[in-house]
Amino acid sequence: MRGVVFDGERVRVVDDLEVRDPGPGEVGVAISAAGLCHSDLSVVDGTIPFPVPVVLGHEGAGVVEAVGEGVTHVRPGDHVALSTLANCGACADCDRGRPTMCRSAIGKPGRPFARDGRPLYQFASNSAFAERTVVKAVQAVRIPKDIPLPSAALIGCAVVTGVGAALNRARVDRGDSVLVIGTGGIGLNVLQGARIAGALRIVAVDANPDKEAVARRFGATDFLTSTEGVRDVLPTGADHAFECVGRAELIRQAVDLLDRHGQAVLLGVPPATAEASFRVSSMYLDKSILGCRYGSSRPQRDIALYADLYREGRLLLDELVTATYPVEDFEKAAQDAREGRVARGVLTF
Repeated sequence: MRGVVFDGERVRVVDDLEVRDPGPGEVGVAISAAGLCHSDLSVVDGTIPFPVPVVLGHEGAGVVEAVGEGVTHVRPGDHVALSTLANCGACADCDRGRPTMCRSAIGKPGRPFARDGRPLYQFASNSAFAERTVVKAVQAVRIPKDIPLPSAALIGCAVVTGVGAALNRARVDRGDSVLVIGTGGIGLNVLQGARIAGALRIVAVDANPDKEAVARRFGATDFLTSTEGVRDVLPTGADHAFECVGRAELIRQAVDLLDRHGQAVLLGVPPATAEASFRVSSMYLDKSILGCRYGSSRPQRDIALYADLYREGRLLLDELVTATYPVEDFEKAAQDAREGRVARGVLTF
């Protein structure tokens, strides 16, 4: 079968990939579509360290082909969106409703794939850039069949992360003011998460002026090409500032642009050794700096919720899909993503 493999030096689309059958508590999925996220590119450029060789992709949707022993919530033929959380469901963090912190899953990649008899790692417990994959049962979330799979694919990362950051981690409330720095796939979903939450003023910042129209469509009430004008729009600062780019200087700006009792939420992924600074004295105005993993989500609940919001017309999915590419055109899709020409490119099988 076809798949996108990174061997530590270059990315190749291969056609001789193999994947094992699902075991107990696992689900085999035929991937129909998979979004190309900057996290995939960050593995290739070394920003996210990951063992190789690895099958890339982590934002996918498809059709269940087979289920292992003990799996009852999905069955062959169901449409599913895939989560990256292979959480155990039994550790203290899972029991507290924090599956993103599961200690049994983080940093323990499996190797269900093989090529020429050699095992390959699975990226983010998912590897959606393959015609078929095997995931933990908890990662497969059944969705209505009337949701287009290229749109549904984006729920499992961009939507869960961005909308979840606004609703779950920051808990944006009605009438709040929100600053979103960076309007890529994650930033756009923070915008619509803030809109759904009822924020009154939602300021989007992106260096590319061509992104204004789509930012406003997703919920921005104001659009700026730099943070220099934020104080003109929000004189006392923002209740919530989301950094969605992954640059240390922008993290500092997010903190500096907070109002009293404001909180900065970090979503961008800088290099693993990057450090950021802030003025300690400003923290005594009850400000907070929050990390956020995967939208602080509970995927079986949240993915189903976002699917319902989409069907009600309250959450945008189709509008996120700027372009679709056959998997063989991975390099073109990656270049478009690097150059900011797409909100989200989607690979199709």
